Amino acid sequence: MSQDKKKVSIIVFSGQLDKLMPVGIIASGAAASGWEVNLFFTFWGLNALRKDMLEKNTVISKEFESYAPAIMDAMKKMNYPPWFELVKQAKEVGEVKVFACSTTMEMMGVKREMLPEFVDDIVGVATFLDRAEGGITLFI
Repeated sequence: MSQDKKKVSIIVFSGQLDKLMPVGIIASGAAASGWEVNLFFTFWGLNALRKDMLEKNTVISKEFESYAPAIMDAMKKMNYPPWFELVKQAKEVGEVKVFACSTTMEMMGVKREMLPEFVDDIVGVATFLDRAEGGITLFI
């Protein structure tokens, strides 16, 4: 990585759609702007990353659940892609790496074959922190 290249790393902790959408939006915007992007899926974020959850997950945070029908309707009308499609598109445009937390996988019994192909690697916290060093880190 060039010294001048900007970098954003996101710890994806939440599995709720209203948190996952900004992950996809930030990743795609940063990739399109030439930033390096690192996504680290852990706990409920990792659970949402499972193949069997990608299409099914429509859970909105409690404090915003009354907006869920309007948000889902607006996304359909706009033909807006789901969060994971935004991440896949970002990977096509720029330097985006998707990591699954090895510790969370072990705790939750998640196996590699349960994760989509766009996951680049299964890593621990130390590896993610090394990749995140020197950039902006967000916790979503």
